[in-house]
Amino acid sequence: MCIRDSNITVGDIEKVTEGKLIYGERDIICENFCRDSREIEPGDTYIGIKGERVDGNTFYEEALKKGATCLILENVNIPDEVLKKYSHFAIIIVENTIEALQKIANYKRNLYKIPVIAITGSVGKTSTKDIVAEVVSEKYKVLKTQGNLNNHIGLPLTILNLRDHEAMVVELGMSHLGEISTIAKIAKPTIAIITNVGTAHIGNLGSRENILKAKMEILDGLQEGGTLIINNDNDLLHKWNLEHRENINVITYGIQNESDVMAYNIAQDEGGSNYNTKIQDREYNVKVKIGGEHFVYNSLCAIAVGLKLGITMEKILEGILNFKLTEKRMEISTNKKGILIINDCYNANYDSMKAAIEYLGKLSNKRKIAVLGDMLELGSYSKELHEKVGEEVNKNNIDILITVGKEAKNISKIAKRTVKEVYTFENNEQVKELLGSLLKKGDAVLVKASNGMKFSEICGTIGDSP
Repeated sequence: MCIRDSNITVGDIEKVTEGKLIYGERDIICENFCRDSREIEPGDTYIGIKGERVDGNTFYEEALKKGATCLILENVNIPDEVLKKYSHFAIIIVENTIEALQKIANYKRNLYKIPVIAITGSVGKTSTKDIVAEVVSEKYKVLKTQGNLNNHIGLPLTILNLRDHEAMVVELGMSHLGEISTIAKIAKPTIAIITNVGTAHIGNLGSRENILKAKMEILDGLQEGGTLIINNDNDLLHKWNLEHRENINVITYGIQNESDVMAYNIAQDEGGSNYNTKIQDREYNVKVKIGGEHFVYNSLCAIAVGLKLGITMEKILEGILNFKLTEKRMEISTNKKGILIINDCYNANYDSMKAAIEYLGKLSNKRKIAVLGDMLELGSYSKELHEKVGEEVNKNNIDILITVGKEAKNISKIAKRTVKEVYTFENNEQVKELLGSLLKKGDAVLVKASNGMKFSEICGTIGDSP
């Protein structure tokens, strides 16, 4: 699968970054790359990156103490007395370490002739990545994005983890126009996926049409002859598919609109979903262990990818059944008190809020409690979209609503029309105190907000309940 030996040397880095080797030998092999000096292991290559609060370039000696064998730095003068303390290492000075990281990742990517599946979308990137990677793993040794490393730094670091992998599944995230284009050109996907176009980052981009434009930048990196897979039930993607697909290989998936891969006879409960799909005139039953219609869509996408890669339906179904979510994303558990906890507090926008509330609303024979917090980065759309979340609460028979934060008050304002018990709080401590006395055996509680609201501490309290 590799074009040639995938090892990268100091000399290779010096060349591709147009940097200057100021110390050390060019034949040192750089295998593991790290941007956090606290996590350096012996033999690692340390990349000093200047952030908003901390300049990683200043931690060069800490990296050397921990055994880094190559340092890639910008605007740093290292005293001779420091250099004399350590042996067998190299230092490359570049103009911009982020650009250098991207160039090295681009070089590494070009050493591999393997399937690369890149996923973007307003919501569902991570869960789609997880299920697609599980299906692809039925045939290939897969490298996938870990956690949320999906931006202009995280994506290159993921690529630099390529070893003997036979396929790669990566997320592409963005908050502004131009960002996906940059990282898609590094990833060079053979298969590109757009899960949907919603309202995430609408405060930065100004309209859903601009969000569509940003997501379509994934095509800037799509390899010649590559395939685009899209959710055909999303209104903007459906419209785009009707108007622009002439020169691109497109596979669609959906439930409502006629698509290449479809689900029907869908049955859902708290234990998951199952549905039927027809592939080449043969009907299959698909089981998904995680409930919610959005996971039906994710599994349809995985089927489309698997079929494109020549994986049998039997193996695809096995992969879908076995996949596990990245933590804090629709993580469902029952605590010792018999309370069902839906931990979906990693992030939130209107579309993911809607999906999670719908899932909670469909649970039977349970008192349904929604703990919802602010959705961030919505700009002038914030009030409107929080009110729309309130409307979703009204539609889904929620028994108790608890909101936290200035913007989430707009959820409560609308939900009060139908929800009898509504609590509006300023901080998480107030929520934890209330839940301690409110929750009873058999309750189902959804906990969801943008990551900045730190709702994981609420989930932790419920999970520890005796």
